[in-house]
Amino acid sequence: MEDYMQYMEDMEIIESDIMDKVLEESLNYNYDTYTQKDVIEALETQYLTIDNFKALLSPAAENFIEDMAIKAKEEREKHFGNSVYLFTPLYISNYCENYCIYCGFNCHNKIKRAKLTFDEIETEMKAIKDTGLEEILILTGESRKMSDTEYIAQACKLARKYFKMVGLEVYPMNTKEYEYLQKSGADYVTVFQETYNPLKYKDLHLAGHKRIFPYRFNAQERALKAGMRGVAFAALLGLDDFRKDALATGLHAYYLQRKYPHAEISFSVPRLRPIINNDKINPKDVHEKQLLQIMCAYRLFMPYAGMTISTRERADFRDNIISIAATKISAGVSTGIGSHANETQDKGDDQFIIADDRTVKAIYNAVKDKGMQPVMNDYVYV
Repeated sequence: MEDYMQYMEDMEIIESDIMDKVLEESLNYNYDTYTQKDVIEALETQYLTIDNFKALLSPAAENFIEDMAIKAKEEREKHFGNSVYLFTPLYISNYCENYCIYCGFNCHNKIKRAKLTFDEIETEMKAIKDTGLEEILILTGESRKMSDTEYIAQACKLARKYFKMVGLEVYPMNTKEYEYLQKSGADYVTVFQETYNPLKYKDLHLAGHKRIFPYRFNAQERALKAGMRGVAFAALLGLDDFRKDALATGLHAYYLQRKYPHAEISFSVPRLRPIINNDKINPKDVHEKQLLQIMCAYRLFMPYAGMTISTRERADFRDNIISIAATKISAGVSTGIGSHANETQDKGDDQFIIADDRTVKAIYNAVKDKGMQPVMNDYVYV
């Protein structure tokens, strides 16, 4: 079993002190020391300090969630107006070499594995394009053997034919590899750290490249060094102490924004969902009230950051949060391999079970019904 803090031979090491700063703050975060007075002070502050952010994530802030939501809504409107961005994920392979005990794709879970051919990828993309979407997020299981960088790069080139924005949620890579994918058409990279508690991380990731905590942590910085326009951050809420994980996620984004001020920063807020062969997985003490608290705290701490609400959440929650804190919503989602076109239906099993399976048209109309403006794309290449 690999040492979870020791880089493997093929992993690039970059000089960065961000991980040390984030871990020092998050592991020493005693949220029970914060009081209602601290929360009120944070809500009355125009630009939040790290200590204000900690107060808003504390249990003391649960009595002020309505106040947080009102102020978050004001900040959202100030920086994003009433725009809500729509996109969909496309899973092109579910082969994985990691043993992560909470994930449906993990290498020891007995599921139907599949990898789309380039013709099948293009067929899927055409079907997605026909729904009106102009942004796509390409995902794979974390297998370099079955989804090498050339395979992912070709998928990016195909995506660029049909979409204005192309995101990636794949295994962490070295700077040169990210540079190759950026030149192939990728705009941004999303990486879930899963949990920022190194010891818990070690217990959850038993084998594979993903077991190496610092290499995964520094993935967004390598992507920015490679020229990616944007990066997204997330912890999988419910794996460990969600308040500490939310703090670490926010600080990870905050410190990288200060180091790379040109970068487009965004958050995802995924909660644990049931998977094939384990429907008992759940986010434990992270209920919708706590999820709302986290999202409002992110919005107030980093008001310019984008924020995605995924189909892991109920339709009603998603419809309401887009006017309060979230700026992007997924639509027409499947987490299986090949599900958007009739020719490629259900080639491989899902990563997790979604909660909101509405079509793109249904999501589009729901956004409008909330008095918001659905936006397919606002970026133009010149």
